[in-house]
Amino acid sequence: MMTRDYSLTWLTTDTFGELVDSGRPVVALVPVGSVEPHGPHLTLLTDTIISKGVAQVAADRLLAEGIEPLVAPAVPYGVTECAGRFAGAVSIPARALTAYLRAVIDALLAQRVTHVCLVNNHLEPAHDGAVRAAAAGRPPGRVSVACPLSRRWARTLTDEFRSGACHAGRYETSLVLALEPDGVDDAIRSELPEVRVSLSEQLRAGVTDFVDMGLDRAYAGAPAAASAAEGRETLDALATMVVTEVLEALEELGVRTGDRDE
Repeated sequence: MMTRDYSLTWLTTDTFGELVDSGRPVVALVPVGSVEPHGPHLTLLTDTIISKGVAQVAADRLLAEGIEPLVAPAVPYGVTECAGRFAGAVSIPARALTAYLRAVIDALLAQRVTHVCLVNNHLEPAHDGAVRAAAAGRPPGRVSVACPLSRRWARTLTDEFRSGACHAGRYETSLVLALEPDGVDDAIRSELPEVRVSLSEQLRAGVTDFVDMGLDRAYAGAPAAASAAEGRETLDALATMVVTEVLEALEELGVRTGDRDE
């Protein structure tokens, strides 16, 4: 698990310059989330917390590969239309998100960062599309997107996630318990009944509103069954997703990785 903080928060202009001059590949991980209702028991920043936590754990592994990882400031706003009828849904247009992320990517690359990975854990399809559009058209190997909506990664995650009944349920609640337990109201969580509504099935059927799906309290799945232990296991799987996406992109660039020289 995480052994140090890799965020840009603690860098000066001199220390940033030393990293990009080091001769080692520098990878910026940009956590992307949302301000979105996650039931009566989880913080509105659930997706952002997950993306930041995944990026930090992935950074540890990238360092072991001889890569200098940086966790950039998170982008906490996203496309949040599905939950729009609940208090606290702060949604921005997809085109605005795409334009902003493109600008962030270009600015990081201009600072001689080798590769930028957008780490996204807000799974609304329109949001995912906006994130991927920001990465499109960039030079091969310079930008990647790590998101569990990809079938390749979805199959590595929990049964609840694969069922599609996973918004603020056992899957996400476990992750927040592992990362930021203060973001979970345990008294409420323990009393919540399971809601067996598959968001993926509803979306395929053209239903794009949580209330119309049957999520009358803005959650699906079984939050009462969540645990920090499961969250840590899932965090490990999500970090593997990020590391693999980055290493494959660096290989495409022809960048050699391996054990870090101390």
